[in-house]
Amino acid sequence: MKALQKLFDNLKPNFEKGGKWEKFYTLYEGHRTIVFAPDLITGNKGAQIKDAVDLKRIMITVVIAMIPALLFGVWNVGHQHFISIGEEATLLDKLWIGAYAVVPILIVSYAVGLLTEFIFCVIRNHPISEGYLVTGMLIALIVPPTIPLWQVALATIFAVVIGKEAFGGTGMNILNVALTARAFLYFAYPSDISGEVWTYFGDKMPVDGYSGATVLAYGATAASNGTNMMADLAGHWSAEMFSFWNMFIGIIPGSIGETSTLMCLIGAAILIGTGVGSWKIIFSVFGGAYAMGLLFNAVGGNSYMDFPAHYHLVAGGLAFGAVYMATDPVSAAQTEVGKWIYGFLIGVLTVLIRVVNPAYPEGIMLAVLFMNVFAPLIDYYVVDANKKRRLKRATV
Repeated sequence: MKALQKLFDNLKPNFEKGGKWEKFYTLYEGHRTIVFAPDLITGNKGAQIKDAVDLKRIMITVVIAMIPALLFGVWNVGHQHFISIGEEATLLDKLWIGAYAVVPILIVSYAVGLLTEFIFCVIRNHPISEGYLVTGMLIALIVPPTIPLWQVALATIFAVVIGKEAFGGTGMNILNVALTARAFLYFAYPSDISGEVWTYFGDKMPVDGYSGATVLAYGATAASNGTNMMADLAGHWSAEMFSFWNMFIGIIPGSIGETSTLMCLIGAAILIGTGVGSWKIIFSVFGGAYAMGLLFNAVGGNSYMDFPAHYHLVAGGLAFGAVYMATDPVSAAQTEVGKWIYGFLIGVLTVLIRVVNPAYPEGIMLAVLFMNVFAPLIDYYVVDANKKRRLKRATV
């Protein structure tokens, strides 16, 4: 560490004012503070609040919380590949195939996103944003492993430029940046972001009768065709593939990091335990989804409405969205009461979009983005209600 510190110290004069690389000081400082504390000290007057946790450490904590979902996603990609071609495989074989598909997506997401942010840092002369440490991994985890890499690059540029930098950078965006990338892909290239998955690696063809469709795709098809959704799921490949336990563990087709509710809950425990993520938002998202599922069960009408409410909690990307997307401290509600309302409405809208609009089988993306827009309004009315209550007490 001393050698690395010495290297940074020797390079520092070149990046300071008057140095030959003065324009790139923000890039130098951004990379140095990944390892070492910034050269900032508190003043000697007034009250001071000191904390070892800064934005960079918070973002690294979120990245650590996503590692269980990433590792499981790598294994599941390989596992689903061998299921699709009807072959047995070892753990290492599955991890190799999974890494072969996932790692390039992760590299492209980080490389293109960071390059875009570096360009804006130099042009605007502002510090490097630590926020992309999280966004880069999120983008990779919410796309299918078969997505073309050029689409990942294009969506990443769109999300960073339009979703964040256009609003002023980290802390100023009103929409979740990773979901902005996902929405761009969904509407620009719908055939590549949804549908069949895990059937193309190598020159193997899927076995007869295999389909890589997700559980939500089966639900949308059943609702459109008037068939029985649960019967369709039970008849696919094996009755166990879409069992509640399998869906909870995540051994099903889907986007790279979204299939495992268990891994998402492990990530939630890390975020809640470290105080980085809001447990109120996470719990209320699940509560809203479950309540809406029960309402549809009571109303009935088609097999998707009859889909058991507790299945909605483990299907699709609800858990991933609740833990890693809805809790985004920038685009989420900030008031304590507002967090309950914000999360509950995300859960309600997710199931509503899934069931009522078959064109969008996965509702969590649109639900979070929609509530991102309304989060400031929720906070406004919560604060306004608090003011009225306090004024009423003051006049008694």
